Amino acid sequence: MNREEILAKSRAEKTDEGMQQAENRGRRIGVSAFCCVYVFIVIFNFVQGYPSYGFHAMFWAFVAAEVYPKYRFTGNKGFLASAVAGTLASAASLGSFVISVLR
Repeated sequence: MNREEILAKSRAEKTDEGMQQAENRGRRIGVSAFCCVYVFIVIFNFVQGYPSYGFHAMFWAFVAAEVYPKYRFTGNKGFLASAVAGTLASAASLGSFVISVLR
């Protein structure tokens, strides 16, 4: 393959590595912002005496969804354990949220 063929293939893929890098950086910043807001809301609710089950359910679902693809890619059992634990914690928090609302 010569240089022109390689460039033509790259252009045909329509993927921009710079854009992928920007999106990945944006996701990392978004995850950090999400975690900071989560911590603030949970602490605020604790101080005010309100439950945070709904927020816990969302957080643990996010954690489980974040680590499962890492397990699929690496086969690391720690990622699998985190995904299972996150799923269970999310389900338990969601159940607690529903029960607290229906009371």
